Amino acid sequence: MTLGMSDIIKKARSELSELTGLEISSTLSAEKDAEEWRVTMEVVEKRSIPDGMDILAIYDTRMDTEGNMMEFRRVRMRKRIDTEETE
Repeated sequence: MTLGMSDIIKKARSELSELTGLEISSTLSAEKDAEEWRVTMEVVEKRSIPDGMDILAIYDTRMDTEGNMMEFRRVRMRKRIDTEETE
């Protein structure tokens, strides 16, 4: 059974949280490419006080069309207060 985008995102968020033990902050992107989905999420790696100093990470995941996670990897980290995009 092929899942739609909203179901893929829900499964990606749930599975990444379960695998890493981390809180998913937001979904940044989702796109279908051939026979798989790529879902990118921002995750709270470490809570801090003040919260602007929280450490956030961006994770890329690959999901098959049935919603099974095939791969995940952390691609970048930042402090919540740092809003400028850097590559």
